[in-house]
Amino acid sequence: MTQDTLPEDVIGLWPDGPPSRLEGVGPEVELRAPVGVAGDATILRNVSAPTLGVYRPTNGKPNGVGVIVCPGGGWRILAWEHEGTEVVRWLTAHGYTAFLLKYRVRGTPAAQADYDAEMLKLYSQIDLTRKGRTAFRAMGDVVPYETIRAPREAAADDGRRAIAIVRERAGDWGLDPDRIGMIGFSAGAFLVVDVAVDPRGPPLAFVAPIYGGETLGRPVPEDAPPLFTVIAQDDQLLYRVVEGLYSDWTDAGRSAELHIYRRGQHGFGMVKQGAPSDKWIDLFHDWLADLGYC
Repeated sequence: MTQDTLPEDVIGLWPDGPPSRLEGVGPEVELRAPVGVAGDATILRNVSAPTLGVYRPTNGKPNGVGVIVCPGGGWRILAWEHEGTEVVRWLTAHGYTAFLLKYRVRGTPAAQADYDAEMLKLYSQIDLTRKGRTAFRAMGDVVPYETIRAPREAAADDGRRAIAIVRERAGDWGLDPDRIGMIGFSAGAFLVVDVAVDPRGPPLAFVAPIYGGETLGRPVPEDAPPLFTVIAQDDQLLYRVVEGLYSDWTDAGRSAELHIYRRGQHGFGMVKQGAPSDKWIDLFHDWLADLGYC
């Protein structure tokens, strides 16, 4: 990790322990491994002590806007680099104060070989022949929902707590508590949406669930924040799921922007593939500017 992605501070979310516990989570592990299109990248496994890293603007022009960043990883890992620290680096270089959320994930085998075998078995059970009309429409179609329910709920708890902390301490970082938003990727995108549609969730100025997120049939609140999302059409897992999210937001009369790239696959984050999806972050910046969060 380069010096410019080291946090100014790291805040524990639950000093007295989280409200729920995920069983079977071993010691936290940081390693480098292939993650989707990212190739060799930093990932975290077995996260049980959630934290929030604080990163100040690096361009000398703080804009008073805070963004909580939620990496993805299927509730099994956190893609800490291309969906985390590299996003933070971009945000802080554009005047944003960034907060990198290390949320809890389900337990995975301690030995890397055992973990790799488990992941291979998991992916072999996903029917990737489903396309077009038969494409997955909900995360529960991809994997049995009960296998992700507990870590998904724990992640949402951590997300709500992170928002509350940033809003409570906004003045410490020169932020307006009403100018705090979230961006999440894959599982982190589901976290962002789960928080945004939950009436218990603290208010957000904007949400950007990137290649993920669903309402699960829950009503989109009348005051739901503006939503920005992108997906690649060759993302066989989630492109129809994201289309459904956009429809739910707009059916509720809420502001939403959706970009569908012809090519990019799943999990592109900040990776440069030479694909159309490489430029999504520029569209995100334009969207923020149009909302006045720039």
